[in-house]
Amino acid sequence: MSAAFRALLLEKNNDVFSVSLRDLTDTDLSQQAADGDVVVRIAHSTINYKDGLAIANKSPVVRKWPMVPGIDGAGVVESSTHAGFKPGDAVVLNGFGVGETHWGCLAGKARLKGDWLVPLPAKLSTRHAMAIGTAGYTAMLCVMALESQGVKPDGGEVLVTGAAGGVGSVAIALLSGLGYTVVASTGRAEEAPYLKQLGATDVIDRATLSAPGKPLQKERWAGVVDAVGSHTLANACAQTRYRGAVAACGLAQGMDFPSSVAPFILRGVRLIGVDSVMCPRSDRLIAWERLARELDLAKLDAMTTEIGLQDAIAWAPKILAGQVRGRLVVDVAA
Repeated sequence: MSAAFRALLLEKNNDVFSVSLRDLTDTDLSQQAADGDVVVRIAHSTINYKDGLAIANKSPVVRKWPMVPGIDGAGVVESSTHAGFKPGDAVVLNGFGVGETHWGCLAGKARLKGDWLVPLPAKLSTRHAMAIGTAGYTAMLCVMALESQGVKPDGGEVLVTGAAGGVGSVAIALLSGLGYTVVASTGRAEEAPYLKQLGATDVIDRATLSAPGKPLQKERWAGVVDAVGSHTLANACAQTRYRGAVAACGLAQGMDFPSSVAPFILRGVRLIGVDSVMCPRSDRLIAWERLARELDLAKLDAMTTEIGLQDAIAWAPKILAGQVRGRLVVDVAA
């Protein structure tokens, strides 16, 4: 009989949803994640916005039942038939539909495809990797997108929206570390000292961006990292300077984009969509190598709250309500 491990399990029977902490086995993994060729003993996971939606049953994120949530995981390979990984290798998983269509990492073990994994950078622990998680990895992809469009540290202010959340917190730390002048937008005025500790030079109220605005507004931003969408993204584009760039990666305010073509054809603003889920492996490797090299781990620790696996159920609605500062790390053994 295979050894049991703990996992969060989401179930839906006759449209009745439930989430519970369960003991599962390798046999369960083999049956539910048969296409995985690497078994990873998960040390740490995290709760992202998408995980919050799944655990709280607030959106049709999960498309296969039952489901172990957790789109991120970090741990050590236990067994592998994949040529790129062997037992003992430390690895990181982000995205690829894990926790949606394939059993995820809010569990003691996960059976995953080796093509989805990247080596854990030597400088990072599994805890640090999950303090970064998809949110931080997405933030780095946004930084890379702005750089690719010629946004330089001496080019002017860079706006980060949803600043107190996971993407925003890591984006501020990364950008400030690279020498950019960062302005943070948040609806939580009490978080201003925290955001300035991460490297923001100024903090503005999200209300200045979240209401309908004119198609073209006074130019201010050389670049933008937006995790909010809707009117916030539209106003950010309208305020972006000539030939500036906006990296859009989230939809906390909404999926709509109530804007016009004016910023793009009159100011040459570039709007870059940033996807982390299916991002090519080559870009993932670059992003994780840069995170290990460029992210201040002291700042990362300052934005991180650690919880146990059993706590994830209670924290899920909090992340959806915008009540979580920075990043949540889940110690799956706790």
